[in-house]
Amino acid sequence: MTATTGRAGRREWIGLAVLLLPTLVLAMDMGVLFFAVPFISTTLAPSGTQQLWIMDVYSFLLAGLLITMGSLGDRIGRRRLLMIGTAGFIGASLLAARADTAGQLIAARALLGAAGATVMPSTLALIRNMFHDPKQRQIALGAWGGVLTAGATLGPVAGGLLLDHFWWGSVFLVAVPVMALVLLTAPVLLPEYRSTARTGRFDLPGAALSMAAILPLVYGVKTLAVDGWSPLPALAVPAGLLLAAAFVRRQRTAADPLIDLGLFRIRTFSGAISVNTIAMFAMMGFSLFTSQYLQLVKGMSPLTASLWSLVPSVGVGVAVGTSSALAGKVRPAALMGGGFLVGAAGFALMTQVGAHSPLALVLVAAGVLAAGTVGTMTMTAEMVVSAAPAEQAGAASATSETAVELGSSLGIALLGAAGAAVYRHQLDGALPVGVDGEAARAAQDTLGGAVTVAGHLPGRIGTDLLETARAAFTDGLHVAAVVGLVFALGAALLAYRLMRHLPAAAPAPEAEAEAAAEAVTV
Repeated sequence: MTATTGRAGRREWIGLAVLLLPTLVLAMDMGVLFFAVPFISTTLAPSGTQQLWIMDVYSFLLAGLLITMGSLGDRIGRRRLLMIGTAGFIGASLLAARADTAGQLIAARALLGAAGATVMPSTLALIRNMFHDPKQRQIALGAWGGVLTAGATLGPVAGGLLLDHFWWGSVFLVAVPVMALVLLTAPVLLPEYRSTARTGRFDLPGAALSMAAILPLVYGVKTLAVDGWSPLPALAVPAGLLLAAAFVRRQRTAADPLIDLGLFRIRTFSGAISVNTIAMFAMMGFSLFTSQYLQLVKGMSPLTASLWSLVPSVGVGVAVGTSSALAGKVRPAALMGGGFLVGAAGFALMTQVGAHSPLALVLVAAGVLAAGTVGTMTMTAEMVVSAAPAEQAGAASATSETAVELGSSLGIALLGAAGAAVYRHQLDGALPVGVDGEAARAAQDTLGGAVTVAGHLPGRIGTDLLETARAAFTDGLHVAAVVGLVFALGAALLAYRLMRHLPAAAPAPEAEAEAAAEAVTV
């Protein structure tokens, strides 16, 4: 179907509501597992590395396949791809809920990521195709971004509510009825769109390289940080970088590449992607620390911890409202740079959090951090979608979401791995007398393992182990906060440099896209 021009009507707005449902589920799926980590540690006994894989293999598979699926949706139809991914997500959710081992759960999470990769590009690309009026599109994209933020906030709460009454696998089942509703309503309420300009052969080598470049790089970084030096992960890092370089070269030389690298010559497009990547690195990388701190250090139940985790969203609401109010009056570079400076202040506060710190300090620090990073992201979605030509909406959206997912995944992996490495180092040789053998290995792997072991130890030994493990965890939290602080300060400078060409009331980004396209073809 060929896109039409003009203002959107009732069908498009109802269709938007359908598109927001899978967006909500995918955003929730990032955080719904946070409070289930202690239960998974007890039931499936994953190693420290397996625990990190359980948390972020979903995002890495999603990130690795987004560009491929975005380009595929441009060719076979964005609604069709959305429905395929929705059906796959239902099946993978059922498999994850019934996993009996850590390996099975990692595999099910990987399938969830692959299914999610077929859904996400279609939601944003269809909005780009359904809403041609700039003001209507801005409202639709604002709703999309708001639901994305709400899902990330509600995910831990939904997880806490379910874990208070059911087994840990129930956190995956919440997606099933929502995705089933999308599967039933999409053929009726969503129009089909495909690009008539992309008629060449699908770039299978490029698709393989886009996936192959991510996994070895991430595996190497995670394993080296958690387990120390060993040959295989040390070789995986340069192998991933070489594959990434091969992917870029392939996209430059292929007759019909997955993504037109000329899009990155559009400063608005490349700048918005860079800002989003770093913002997600900072925010998602630290969300896992906050949830574990409330539950395992402060000893809260999943429901209590998830409800307290809503408090920082107050700061997010203030930041989003402030950004929207200032959008037409202050240059985007100043707003984004200022947002990252606020996020840096949140990281600085996190370095002061200890095992016995008042709860208010943790919540204020998390609120300031989230307010700064989310405040910057609210301004970038419309920039990315509008800057790309309509026929490349799927690939452009996928590229943006790949960067976002990669940023969030690397945040969890790198900040999580840094915290895990410090935790293990601090416990090495510091375990109380009487904690040895299998119990010592479980306690050194994760804080959840230490809490479980302490619950089976008599009197003072269990208490001493808890104190030592919680202190080691907060030491790891401090190191991760310092890393995040450095990234946030660097991001403030980067955002200012990349976006300083935009005035406070920016002209329509399509004009910039057309100019860049002409420059590419000359």
